[in-house]
Amino acid sequence: MQKLKEQFFDLYGEGDCKIYFAPGRVNLIGEHVDYNGGWVFPCALTHGTYLILREREDDSIFFASENFEYKTRITTDQIKRGNKEWVKYPMGVLDQFQKRGFKSKGMELLFSGNIPNGAGLSSSASVELVMSVAFNELAAAALEQIELVKMSQKAENDFVGVNCGIMDQFAIGMGVKNHVLALNCDTLEFDVVPLKMDGYKLVIGNTNKQRGLADSKYNERRAECELAVELISRKQKIDFLCELNNKAFRNLESLLSNEVVRRRAKHVVTENQRVFKAIDALKQGQLETFGLLMNASHDSLRDDYEVTGLELDTMVEEARKIDGVLGSRMTGAGFGGCTVSLVKDEAVETFIKTVGENYKKRVGLEPDFYVAEIGDGARRLE
Repeated sequence: MQKLKEQFFDLYGEGDCKIYFAPGRVNLIGEHVDYNGGWVFPCALTHGTYLILREREDDSIFFASENFEYKTRITTDQIKRGNKEWVKYPMGVLDQFQKRGFKSKGMELLFSGNIPNGAGLSSSASVELVMSVAFNELAAAALEQIELVKMSQKAENDFVGVNCGIMDQFAIGMGVKNHVLALNCDTLEFDVVPLKMDGYKLVIGNTNKQRGLADSKYNERRAECELAVELISRKQKIDFLCELNNKAFRNLESLLSNEVVRRRAKHVVTENQRVFKAIDALKQGQLETFGLLMNASHDSLRDDYEVTGLELDTMVEEARKIDGVLGSRMTGAGFGGCTVSLVKDEAVETFIKTVGENYKKRVGLEPDFYVAEIGDGARRLE
């Protein structure tokens, strides 16, 4: 933290400043169900984004980051769409505050993140939440954390132009140390579930494969799910696939004569049920059951939803060969990004070395690994 402060002083000069933090997030199970009315199961990480902020007397806002070369100065009346650089994320948040009647102030800002960009651990949502928490205090807006979560999502939807759901911002804003959030993204109903690791660690494996296909395939999958809802509704009216349990789906799946659409719907329904089973397993401290559900989730994403790809499948295959691994799956949108594995403490070192070597041999990419700690949501540090 001292090093970051020194960099801030180098940029802007000595003086009092405030420090804020927002975590990244990882989804442990419940993939591609959020837009189908289902439940997701994310947690906040201790990796995240730091923001040092100092208010100015004039109307200048200075943006700088340790992670990107781009720096800029704007005035408070220049918060407008169109900037293609990373500053669009914090600017989008300031735009949301302005729309609610909170005038922007002059500020000096320095961001620093230790979430790998493009890995699917939500670096952009982390930047949005850290800006939200900081400006909420600076403007004495006194908005509730859940309101900051909604504003951060809206900043990404309306200002940045990415049609994301609310899971990332919710997990980052509302995270609780050593707990997982069970969240219905449609209703925002949620539960906080303790995660007692008892001799195990969560290890995140970054394939370092850029997720080039994710956006186009995401739109394709959404359309396939919407078609499944339309076809099933001819016999039984539903708004979302996740209104069905496994038995109800088996009774209705003959309506889906297109085999691809049927498999997409099958993944969504079974994945949502796996989330409920995962919640029960963790509440009862059954990590082995949870690991099996992680495996089943990945296999369904690979075979029925087809959003994994060579890199994710290879990393998961290699992970499952290691003694002491209870489960391993892709996390996030797919086609690259990260895996998450439940690994016995004593096996973590072997896991990172062996999976890393074998993955590189098979796909030619150098992976990165992070032993994940589950932390609290976005907040002021000092």
